[in-house]
Amino acid sequence: MPKTSLTEKDLVALAKRFRKQADKTRAQAAREMKVSQTSIFNAEEAPEQGLTKLRVRMIETYSPFKVIGPVFYLKRK
Repeated sequence: MPKTSLTEKDLVALAKRFRKQADKTRAQAAREMKVSQTSIFNAEEAPEQGLTKLRVRMIETYSPFKVIGPVFYLKRK
């Protein structure tokens, strides 16, 4: 993957993709992450929910990648 900034929607998609590639069910991921299955579901399906830390943990657990951030940019009004 190229170095680029990721949106919350990107993190959602990556968390789901890497969990599936690791052949883990949501229930298994919930046990491993010590969270509820609902939290895993929301981390994968609801980018508007503030579950960034869980998404990052999932990506780092189920992939060879490390998430570095947060990244903020300033843009003149």
